[in-house]
Amino acid sequence: MRAVGFKEFGDPEVLEVMDIPEVSAGPGEIRIKNYASAVNPTDIVSRSGLISQFRKDFPLPSVPGMDISGIVDQVGEGVETDISIGDKVMGMVIPNELHGAYREQITLNQFAVVKAPEGYSFAESSTLPMNGLTARLSLDLLNLNKGQVVAVTGGPGAYGGYVIQLAKADGLTVIADSNENDIELLNELGVDHIIPRGENFSEKIKEVFPEGVDGIADGALLNEKAIDAVKDNGSFTSVRGFRGEPQRNINFTTTWVIEYDCDFDKLDKLRQQVEEGLISLRVADTVTPENAFEAHKRLDAGGTRGRMVINLSLIHI
Repeated sequence: MRAVGFKEFGDPEVLEVMDIPEVSAGPGEIRIKNYASAVNPTDIVSRSGLISQFRKDFPLPSVPGMDISGIVDQVGEGVETDISIGDKVMGMVIPNELHGAYREQITLNQFAVVKAPEGYSFAESSTLPMNGLTARLSLDLLNLNKGQVVAVTGGPGAYGGYVIQLAKADGLTVIADSNENDIELLNELGVDHIIPRGENFSEKIKEVFPEGVDGIADGALLNEKAIDAVKDNGSFTSVRGFRGEPQRNINFTTTWVIEYDCDFDKLDKLRQQVEEGLISLRVADTVTPENAFEAHKRLDAGGTRGRMVINLSLIHI
């Protein structure tokens, strides 16, 4: 079986197509013939070697990736969900050694796999699991009520876009920052108030909401620069482990998507919301397995709108 992985840390060019052992579905598992894997910032962290700052024993070689979409080709004993052989599905992967999403076939816990949204491509479906669950967890951690206000940094990105659309579905008012090129996109996503991107984020927020916002989902990693935008007793969640110094009774949390690993109901709810038109799936571009490094380069460079996707249907040829 083939996969895209790396044998050493480094620039995007360390990615290569490699042979790895075959896998079979064990009890309670589902095996998927994988056709698409989205490329995420966490993949960059592992491939570049930044992961070694957190995991000194990070194993090599390694296959990265957290999102898959494909066709079920084997169901293990004891599977209780409605997934059957031949179903078009999507799922979230927690990478470990060669068990990453950039591979032609993968086994996952039955509760990590749901049917893909009806009418969407493998590439589109692969952008949803990890990013959508991360956005859902962020909003759950903020714990806001209908009618309250959430600020989203990095709104045009994949995570930010999902936060915006899920927040609107939850009945929240959304404010986000943007440069001129992304204003149309944010309007399409449903943002209620748009402020100019740049310095003095908190001051710009308070020009619209003088007391501050009820919560912030900080996808752009503004960290301490955004704290003043939160009102007293508000909430702040970060996607890279930042926790602000205790102040004004603000509830600081970190969004680690592993908390929603194997949460079948939450992932399936995201599928339903896509089919209802509440969430849009955005693919920036697709690349072949041999050119996976190009996807990493573009993500490294910043400015992608939607996710780069590796077209793994070509790895089966």
